[in-house]
Formats: sequence, structure tokens, C-alpha cells
Amino acid sequence: MSQSNSLDLPEPGRAAGSTVRTTSTSGGRWWIWLLVVAIGAAGYWYYRSSHSKSADAATAPGSAGAGKGKGAGGGNFAVPVVVATAQSGDLPVYYNGLGSVTPLSTVTVRSRVDGQLINVAFKEGQFVAQGDLLAEIDPRPFQVQLEQAQGQLAKDEAARRDAQVNYERFKLLFKEGVIPQQQLDTQQAQVGQFDGAIKSDQAQIDNAKLQLTYCRITSPISGRIGLRLVDPGNIIHATDANGLLVITEVQPIAVVFSLPQDQLPQVYDKLRKGVQLGVEAYDRDNTYKITSGKLLTIDNQIDSTTGTYKLKSVFDNKDNALFPNQFVNVHLLVDTKKNLTLVPVPAIQRGPQGTYVYVVGQGNTVNIRSITIAQTTGNTAGLSSGLKQGEVVVTDGQDKLQDGSKVVPNTSPTGDAAPNSSGQSDTNQQPAQQQQGQQQGQQQGKSGHQGGKKQ
Repeated sequence: MSQSNSLDLPEPGRAAGSTVRTTSTSGGRWWIWLLVVAIGAAGYWYYRSSHSKSADAATAPGSAGAGKGKGAGGGNFAVPVVVATAQSGDLPVYYNGLGSVTPLSTVTVRSRVDGQLINVAFKEGQFVAQGDLLAEIDPRPFQVQLEQAQGQLAKDEAARRDAQVNYERFKLLFKEGVIPQQQLDTQQAQVGQFDGAIKSDQAQIDNAKLQLTYCRITSPISGRIGLRLVDPGNIIHATDANGLLVITEVQPIAVVFSLPQDQLPQVYDKLRKGVQLGVEAYDRDNTYKITSGKLLTIDNQIDSTTGTYKLKSVFDNKDNALFPNQFVNVHLLVDTKKNLTLVPVPAIQRGPQGTYVYVVGQGNTVNIRSITIAQTTGNTAGLSSGLKQGEVVVTDGQDKLQDGSKVVPNTSPTGDAAPNSSGQSDTNQQPAQQQQGQQQGQQQGKSGHQGGKKQ
């Protein structure tokens, strides 16, 4: 009994208190995890916002410098550009068309008699003058015909003399009344018949001589011979379709080209006034000038299918630079505009305010100048207003400029002409280096900001 009384039994109130403490401790741990998550999210947001601000701060100096370079040109940043000096002069006005070289004369030489070709006196591709011997046909058959005609003429002349003598005798006998009038008239008619026979014989002689002349084939024009079509030894005929050879006249030579019908009034007005218009022929790439000539005439109608009209020009072609059927680009000089300010075409810029150029002023500062273009020919633009002779304009690098920008002017290797590939590569290399330096500076600024934040 005493042992039973000494046992310690748990009290109901204590057990309940301990259960309450265990539940409170578990609930407090969940709040701790929630607080940790909230603190982590806040820290991540703060890190991202601080990182963005540092990147903007690192970018701000470079962009500000670029803005100064493009805008007012402040600071030490200047844009390298290629420049050219405006000049004063005249600018030609050309109408450009596509043309084909056409010989003024093309002759297919054929034989006018039948016979054997015994001699060819020319070489393929040879230049011949009018009247030069080209070929010979066997003349012996025609020589025989000539001798026959001459023999017949001699016979008829002898018979006429005999008839004439008899006629004189008959006249004396008629006066004496020995013969009647009819016999006298018959003798007189016989004399007339022999006169006709003699004329016919003479015609036969002339025809035989002409056939002998045709046996020697000569050049009808001056020009260049093409390929030989018949070899010696062949029997040729006057009816042969191909002929013996083809001669083309190449000095002078013509070029036929077309222009739009809208350009007809200007050209026709010049021709009516007797103005001699110059013509220049260029190669098919329109880069190399072949030769110069003059406009000969224009066609009498417009081609309704293409809306163009044809013109014909003539060239001396002393150096044989133009070849028949050659394709050429034709530049017709219609007018010349005087006293214009000339600049390279790449200097011309276009925008909402119209056409303008960047003019380099004092302190290598550029200003936008509005201009008026009067004429553009090739790579040169003629200005009627907005620019003066001697002023310097930017021809390359305008995309980096604004009004008031600072520049480093570089002259093109070709002078005042448009910059070539080498000039462009040199000027593009300097801005690339500066942009690379700016990018390196921005990266250094970012890394420095991140390092400071970690510390």
C-alpha cells in the first residue's frame, strides 16, 4: 500500500500545458519561414533595381558624349567625315538611250556573169577601197564572143559598101532610063538594111566587152570584207543567192538608238534651229567612253508600242572602235547649264525639309544648308542656290551628324569627286574604334558598380 502511494502520476493540467507549448512552437516556425521568403524576395528586388540603375549610370556618360558629338559637338568627341570642295562650272545635260551600231552601207557582192572563179584577190577581214579588184572570172568565153561580133561587123560593113556602090550605079542607069524606079528603090533599101546590121554588130561587140568587164569584180564601196563565201575554182552564176563576199562600210559608221517620246520636243527644236548635237558612245556597262560623234537625223514617227522614237548618229570611227551590230549606251548632249555650283552627288541629303547638305564651317562644325538642284549628270550635281564656290561639304559620314556637330574632315583620295572604296574604309575605321572604346568603358563601369555592391 505504501508503495502504491509513492507512485507519481501525471497531472492532467500539466499534460495539457505541455501540448499547448508544442503547438505554439510549431506555429512559430512557419512564420519564420514565411518571413525568410519575404526578406529574400525583397533583397532580390532591391538587387535588380540597383543593378539597372548602375547600368544606366554607366551608360549615361557614353550616350551623353555621343549626343554631344551628334548634336552640338561638345566635349572632345568629333565625327570623322569625308569632305569635298564645291566648285563653279558648267554642267552638260545628256539624254541617255540604248543603241546598236549600224553600217552606213552593207553590200553583198555577186557575179553578174556565169563562169569559173579563177582568182580571189582579197583576204578575209581586209579593208578595201572603192574600185579595188576582188575576184576574176574566166574571161575566155566572152573574149570569143567579142571576136565573133567583131568578125560579123566586118562582114556587114563590106556588104554595105558593095550595096552602096551598086546603088550609085543604079542611080546613073535610072537617069538614062535603063532601069525602072522600083529597082533603084530596092537597092537603096538594101543599103539601109546593112546599116542596121552594122549597128546590131556594134551592140554585140559592146555587150561582149561589157561581159569581159564583169569578169573583173571590183569593190562597189570602201569598207571591210567579211568571210569568203566561195572558193576559187567553183562555177558561179549570176543567180546565186549567197554571193561571193559581204562588204560593210565602217568609216564612217552609224548608231541607231531610241529615246522616250517626252524628250522629242527638246531634240527636234535643236534640229530645226540647225544646232549640231554631240553624241557619245559608251560600252555596254556604261562606264567606258568609246568615241564621240554627232546626231544625223531622227525618225519621222514614234513607235506606239514602246512610246519611243529612233535617232541616227554618225561617227568617224577612224580607230575602228565601233563594230557593226555592237550594243552601246548613247549619251546625247542636248544642252549645257552655265554657272552652277558643282558638288559630288553623295553630298546631297534628303529629308522632310527638302534637299540639303552638311557644310563644314569654322571650328570644323557642320551646319545644315538647304539647296536647290538644277541638274545632275553622272556623279556630279549642279546647284543653282544654297551653296557657294569654295565651301566644303560632307560627302560621307552624314548618318552620324546633326546640325552643329563637330567633325574631323578628311579629303577623298580622288579630290572633289565622290569617295572611293579606300577612302570609305579609312573613315569608317575611326568611328568603329571609338565605338569599341565606348563599349569597353561601359563594361568597366558595370563591373565597378557590381564590385562595389558586393562589398
